[in-house]
Amino acid sequence: MTINNIEKFIVVGDRVLIKPQADSEKTTSGLYLPAGVKEKEKVQSGYIMKTGPGYATSAQEDDEPWKESTEPVKYIPLQAKDGDLAIFIRKEAVEIEFEREKYLIVPQSALLLLIREEDIGI
Repeated sequence: MTINNIEKFIVVGDRVLIKPQADSEKTTSGLYLPAGVKEKEKVQSGYIMKTGPGYATSAQEDDEPWKESTEPVKYIPLQAKDGDLAIFIRKEAVEIEFEREKYLIVPQSALLLLIREEDIGI
């Protein structure tokens, strides 16, 4: 089986798929990352390519927990959206390589800051 593009990837739960940025002292949006941060590599930035559905919530009723539920699982959505620039904790990321490109799978809890390029109506 061969996979041709990342569109076929299904990100699970509260995780996001990030394409990391090349090392730089400044992000494309103008945010400067201190030298100490780069040296220790504790924080990294990258663009979110795909997001998971979010945090699953219980669909079971408390009065009859043994009864099988027919309701689909409901999710609390993530704050992150495709295309956001994310600043995240590097040690929480899992690195994968696909078609000679590096990607990171990062849990929502490791995201520190999101920069969204949409008009906020100011």
